[in-house]
Amino acid sequence: MNRMIVGVVLGAAALAASTAASAHVDVALGVDVPGVVYGQPEPAYIAPPPVAYAAPPVAMAYGDDDWRARQWRAREWREHEWREHERREHEWREREWHDRDRGGY
Repeated sequence: MNRMIVGVVLGAAALAASTAASAHVDVALGVDVPGVVYGQPEPAYIAPPPVAYAAPPVAMAYGDDDWRARQWRAREWREHEWREHERREHEWREREWHDRDRGGY
């Protein structure tokens, strides 16, 4: 039994010594041969487009779509608004004058 243990220990020591003694230096020479090389392409990460909502277009038509008619209507509208403003201003001044005559302010 003792002989067997001594044999196993000596065998393990011999194996350990042989792996340590097998250290060596490798020298490699390579020749680059042009050819087709296949490689997997890199993944492309593309951001999703931004979410944007635009108002739907509004279609406006003035009969025959004459620009002179549109300008005429716009001018009439402006004159109407101006007359309304002047009328309100006049009414306000009339009330103010009337109140002053009665000794209001």
